[in-house]
Amino acid sequence: MEWKLGKTVVLVTAATVSELAQKLLREGGADIEFMTGLVDEDAMVTALSRGNIAAVLLRGSPPLTERVFAAARGLKIVAKHGAGVDSVDMASATRHGIAVMVAGGANADAVAEHALTLMLCLAREVPRFDRETRRGAWRDLKHFTREFHTLTVGIVGYGQIGERTAKLVQACGAQVMVHTRSKPKLPEGMALEPDLDRLLERVDILSLHCPLTDKTRGMIGAAQFARMKPGAFVVNTARGPVIDEPALVEALQRGIIAGAGLDTFAAEPPDAANPLFALPNVLVTPHIAAATTDAMVRMGTIAAANIISYLRGEVYEKRNFLNPQVFKSASV
Repeated sequence: MEWKLGKTVVLVTAATVSELAQKLLREGGADIEFMTGLVDEDAMVTALSRGNIAAVLLRGSPPLTERVFAAARGLKIVAKHGAGVDSVDMASATRHGIAVMVAGGANADAVAEHALTLMLCLAREVPRFDRETRRGAWRDLKHFTREFHTLTVGIVGYGQIGERTAKLVQACGAQVMVHTRSKPKLPEGMALEPDLDRLLERVDILSLHCPLTDKTRGMIGAAQFARMKPGAFVVNTARGPVIDEPALVEALQRGIIAGAGLDTFAAEPPDAANPLFALPNVLVTPHIAAATTDAMVRMGTIAAANIISYLRGEVYEKRNFLNPQVFKSASV
């Protein structure tokens, strides 16, 4: 069924999206509405209760709850600008017959590169040397760092981002161990470790790439840090709540682990008084692993294509469809 031109609105939960994404949506017949200011549950209810919005292009992680979906009388699809949908009540979306789609793989290379950057900076203690050099301190001939290729990196979660990260790590010469619920066919030289505890005991760097679910929330806490080597690092470019943040602070303060590279936090944006910021063995970035020009264009265009296709009664890419059971019953 063709989408009736000019009769639908796509709501973008941010002040902008890539020019190419806008072009695709408008050429498909959509009017685009942007959200500015605080995009919280109340703002979503207010916007969607008007009944004229057919699609949400979801940037960031505003809560899409039962209350939001109940108010969204005309909504047919939520298309994520990226891959993480932990802010979406999937069961509620499905009950209301609303499709949820992601931009699968669009930011995988960007996030993988950022994860590798954090690993390299931690291993070679770049933040420390940057601070000391700026203060006028020069080389300490008694202090040495480690070469990355001598290390073992544990990849937790082997979706598209985890897979890309593992390949980059291996290309830099480090050993790779993968922990995942599936049984992937790994490239030669990588090892699969189904037991998380055994992986934690063996790795020099733990890199998290799993989605945030009830099972993964707080999965790396005090007990897990206690199993790691004293010289180990943890890198998180997934979701902040995958780590028990107070337990991480304690592990870093007590020297249970050597350091952390964090792009995500338990609360975002984090409080300026977050104790992690006072620790010299922590490298932080403001959830920008996917924020490259290339990734922004890919995520926007795939999200736009998901919307256009679905509202025409088609599916742009099956793997992007998180609740395909709504497709046959949807009135598109």
